[in-house]
Amino acid sequence: MSRWNKIILIADDFVSLLFPRLCQACNEPLVRNEKLICTSCMMDIPRTGYHLQRDNPLEKKFYGRCYIQKAAAWTYYRQGGKAQKLIYRLKYGGIRPLGHFLGGLYGNVLKSSGFNEDLYCILAVPLHRSKEKKRGFNQSTLIAEGMAKTMGIPYINNIIIRTKASETQTNKHRYDRWENVEGIFSVINTADIKDKHVLLVDDVITTGSTIEACTAELLKIKGVKVSVAAIATAEK
Repeated sequence: MSRWNKIILIADDFVSLLFPRLCQACNEPLVRNEKLICTSCMMDIPRTGYHLQRDNPLEKKFYGRCYIQKAAAWTYYRQGGKAQKLIYRLKYGGIRPLGHFLGGLYGNVLKSSGFNEDLYCILAVPLHRSKEKKRGFNQSTLIAEGMAKTMGIPYINNIIIRTKASETQTNKHRYDRWENVEGIFSVINTADIKDKHVLLVDDVITTGSTIEACTAELLKIKGVKVSVAAIATAEK
């Protein structure tokens, strides 16, 4: 190691001592080479393995509701769990790099399993422009961008939009969630994905109502096939 590199490492340690980098899941200090999530939390986060399972519980969630090719999620969304904390820090803490990090992490998992075979592009479930302006970003877009980079598939952001500002889905029952999102999406560039297989990305899938409504619009385009991926999903 060169003298200059040693100086950089010492300076980095000094800065970390004064302004410690914290794990976004447990708030404990990160050690060198850890990024955003500590090794302990990374090992503790349960994986679904859905990308390796046909007819997995997430795919079954959409049976009889909309035709989806494949569906997968990285982990489970549990009350008080690490996934909930990570998504909260991303959405409401404004930790944008966390979106790219999680997307890139799961994108690598999907790519290594062949999940991305024949996918043309990646789309993100859109926010209404008023909510995106208020928050400053769309968390699903950040995740989709991270996935696109590691999977080697383009992310396209001008295919589907949210035309109505819906209420938050939190604490709504399944039927109320569907009513809340029915008819709120619109496809604006149909030619770009005609006869293509697209991957629709969201941060969390609970009842699946938002994905269902979004997919319903995409499937109106001739020849389109839709697969779904999320960072987390409800277990039941």
